[in-house]
Amino acid sequence: MPDVPTPRRPALRDSAMLDAVGEGSDPVAELHAAHETAAVLLGVGRSERDPEVTQRLMSVVDEVGITTLADLWATRPARSLPGVLYRLYVLREWALADLDMAAREYAAGVHYSEPNHAVAGADPTGPDEVRTVIDSILRGVFEGDFGIAMERAAAFARVVSAGRDFLHTGDTRRAERLMVLADDLAASARLWRAGKLD
Repeated sequence: MPDVPTPRRPALRDSAMLDAVGEGSDPVAELHAAHETAAVLLGVGRSERDPEVTQRLMSVVDEVGITTLADLWATRPARSLPGVLYRLYVLREWALADLDMAAREYAAGVHYSEPNHAVAGADPTGPDEVRTVIDSILRGVFEGDFGIAMERAAAFARVVSAGRDFLHTGDTRRAERLMVLADDLAASARLWRAGKLD
């Protein structure tokens, strides 16, 4: 008969030792931190109505880096306050990182998505106009109607998605990701108006 190990009684451990063995982070604390920082950022921007404060909030990525925002907000649902703020900052960062490509994709999509072009408002469709529109969308988060800012961002993403689909016919994944982003932004605008975006 093979040797069967005899069961051992569990050892009692010091609670500090258990904490050291446990997870390195507290998911509940991370969830609260994500939602609280998003609410504070939005609250400060919307209550101050100060162009300097708005400009600092718009360039928060320059100060803390997109990875810091990603650590805080990226894992939250797309249709939540931290999720939507993260996506708005990422959309702006993407456009500013390659304004020529953003303008080219936007211009290519105008013909296929004219109603969205009217909502987004980049006219004409060059790099300078794209920069102006993407900045005005983020500025609208803090100074204007947050719902309209999300709808404009959704419309912008839809136009770019149509342009990507036209310019890069074999690569529909990139266009589809933007359409998902657009749908999430539009749904978040509806949630915001219903008082349910948190």
